[in-house]
Amino acid sequence: MPRPLRSAALAATATALTLLVTGCGSSEDGHGDAKKGAAPAVGAQEINAQPASRVRQGGTFRFAVQKWVHQYNYFHVDGTDGDAQALLEQVEPVLMPRDAKGVPHPDPNFLKSAKVTSTSPQVVTYELNPKAKWSDGKQLGYRDFRQLWQDLNGHDSRYLVADSTGYDHIGKVERGANDQEVVVTFARPYADWQRLFRPLLPAAGIDTPEKFNKGWIEKFPITGSSWKVKSLDRTSQTVTMVPDPNWWGPRPKLDSMTYRALGQQAWTEAYLNKEIDEAPAILPEDYKRLVKAPGTAVRRGARWDEVHLTLGTRGPLKDLKVRQALDLAIDRKGIVTAFDKDIPFDVATLDNHFFMPNQAGYQANSGKWGRYDLAAAKKLLDQAGWKDNGEGKPRTKGGRSLTLDYVITAGGSTASLDQAQIVQQQLGMAGIKVQIQKVPDEDWSDKYIDRGNFDLTSFRNVDQIFPSQLYSTFQQPKGDQTYLNFGRIGTPQIDALLKKASEETDVAASHKLYNQADKLIWEQVHSIEIYQRPQILAVRKNMANFGAPGLGDLDYVTMGWTK
Repeated sequence: MPRPLRSAALAATATALTLLVTGCGSSEDGHGDAKKGAAPAVGAQEINAQPASRVRQGGTFRFAVQKWVHQYNYFHVDGTDGDAQALLEQVEPVLMPRDAKGVPHPDPNFLKSAKVTSTSPQVVTYELNPKAKWSDGKQLGYRDFRQLWQDLNGHDSRYLVADSTGYDHIGKVERGANDQEVVVTFARPYADWQRLFRPLLPAAGIDTPEKFNKGWIEKFPITGSSWKVKSLDRTSQTVTMVPDPNWWGPRPKLDSMTYRALGQQAWTEAYLNKEIDEAPAILPEDYKRLVKAPGTAVRRGARWDEVHLTLGTRGPLKDLKVRQALDLAIDRKGIVTAFDKDIPFDVATLDNHFFMPNQAGYQANSGKWGRYDLAAAKKLLDQAGWKDNGEGKPRTKGGRSLTLDYVITAGGSTASLDQAQIVQQQLGMAGIKVQIQKVPDEDWSDKYIDRGNFDLTSFRNVDQIFPSQLYSTFQQPKGDQTYLNFGRIGTPQIDALLKKASEETDVAASHKLYNQADKLIWEQVHSIEIYQRPQILAVRKNMANFGAPGLGDLDYVTMGWTK
């Protein structure tokens, strides 16, 4: 299933928190591609789509997740883990799931319609399905929309939100002709309004800061979809979902789904031992084993999915010159080349933080900050006052050595360690010492990344199809509220451009503004993009309506085993 990382997604983000190498792909019959070809295009997906008549009733599907989830409130600053979002969206209303091209459409089980009913001011009217109910028996209604907006609009700092973008554009949320008609009036235009209220949460579960911040820790207090939680077993590190008998829509095909917390390096072995039913076939060594497994299909898709390095500012990287020197000392092409040889299509370096190379709006904005220039890097470090002590020795300043911690998960893939070691070697040539710090998987987010307790790290942002979703990633923090800008790097100019872009309803003009902001983000060295990562997934061949959905969403109701 698509698990957004650091927001839906950070996942989700499944959460490949560090660089994962792209492995060979295959068609449904399991034969790999013989020579290099083009990467999957936008809209490409492989899910073994089957009508309901071809899918049998019953059975279990078993997933792996990277760690035991602590915070299930996706909107909380600690809840943006991709696995958490995936589980949350199985049991809460996703009002407008996306098709293969990433276009949202109302799910009639929840939403009769959602449309702009006025442009000056911008007004969006939602018509909810009156059959839709929460697990406490209450109907979905305008109060849920209003409460989520009030929590997320940034007006009350007691709500520790991950992202207020879009919600801070809304002026009011009101009852329409009845409780199931929701009228959302925007104080400022917002082009990406279709991304809001996903998933919808019940007002009763988030109507106080205490409930919002702590009420979703290791539990789902109220649900409202086709599935419900049967058990969260911390001892076995397993979450079990079953169909909700009070569901008003078509009956799900499967009897249960399980999610087992399992170190990433163990997924291939678990799949081959028939302990789980899907596993990433990204790494060449994993692909070679998985593609040979009986009854296995390797499915590929084109996803909004980028691999990057994130920089922190708790130490030497607070200095812009040092960040820029680090940027110039890293050979991005060298990193990509180290992994490119074993995949069936060419991978290029990624030069944009907002758009993928096969997406409208993409242009290369990295400029000189995307080019490897060791001499220029050394010159910047000289200017920043870091003394060159000769080859193989870290630079020093005021009695301190220029040493950075690169934080990775102890349970991550060999590729994550390989990338860290490549960066370590490259930066060492400039006199920057890198210490690779392995931390427990369960601590990576809560104790390190979310707290800015790192100098360097790597994770993926995925499924950021609406560019305004990334505003909180680059937004300047306000006091203790860091949003998703873990390194706390930003400027008023970047904020102003992103704000203006989010309010621009002309697509071409909006793209231009995002690209202007992107150039400043490269210059500030907020993060260093490396490449777009495709989906390559091994799954049991007789699983229908599941696999690599690309820009789309999976349907938990239609997933099942073929007859």
